[in-house]
Amino acid sequence: MATIIALTNQKGGVGKTTTSSALAAGLVSFYDKRVLAIDLDPQGSLGFSLGLDIEEGRTISDVLTGQAPVQQAIQLTDYCDVITSNILLSSAEIEFTSSDRELLLKKALEPVMDDYDYIIIDTPPALNILTVNAYAVSDYLIIPMAPEILSLLGVTQLKETIDSVRVSMNPDLNVLGIILTKFNQRTLLAREVKEMAENVAGQMGTRVFQTQIRTSVTVAEAPAHGLSIFDHAPSAKPSEDYKNFIQEVIHLTSPKAS
Repeated sequence: MATIIALTNQKGGVGKTTTSSALAAGLVSFYDKRVLAIDLDPQGSLGFSLGLDIEEGRTISDVLTGQAPVQQAIQLTDYCDVITSNILLSSAEIEFTSSDRELLLKKALEPVMDDYDYIIIDTPPALNILTVNAYAVSDYLIIPMAPEILSLLGVTQLKETIDSVRVSMNPDLNVLGIILTKFNQRTLLAREVKEMAENVAGQMGTRVFQTQIRTSVTVAEAPAHGLSIFDHAPSAKPSEDYKNFIQEVIHLTSPKAS
């Protein structure tokens, strides 16, 4: 049975897709896990980052609207299996009209749950029906957060939605932790936001990951080449940081993963 992890923050530009891509690729490359990455963001950046043409083949939109079974939407990459997304998914709020609209993803994934060790879901930078679908099916949430006040605000606003999903449809949903991205320890703001993030994490019953992802231009360059950060710049600081972060994720999820 797969361990399902959704990466979430309603604030954009916090490194959510980069972290999703690195986590999916790293679980395969360094731990030989079977991984399915799902892009729930209509921008389609996750599939693009992993080297796919997001306009080719079936997408998660086709799966959620019943136009294709999940198996037909899975595409193979050099890193992991991927279900892509594109702009058509942006109409989900209108198209998902059934009474079980919050559970469409959970039901769609049932046939492949035993085929993977991990399923990684990249969510949109919004609290909408797509985000709720991700929360409803996930075992864990990881919250990427840049060292900015607005990013911190986005984290605090997640708590109400998470609590609501726990009560109504997924009592086992846990926040695995907050991962600080684009981090520069030398700036006062970064250090102050880290301290505030630790306070917020405490209120949410979770943690700030010990690892921070240091800022580097290599992180922005990797998707343009369709490569993971580990292949594009294996000696760069973010590559080292993401390896350490993935090690933390493995450790924290190992009872279920095993």
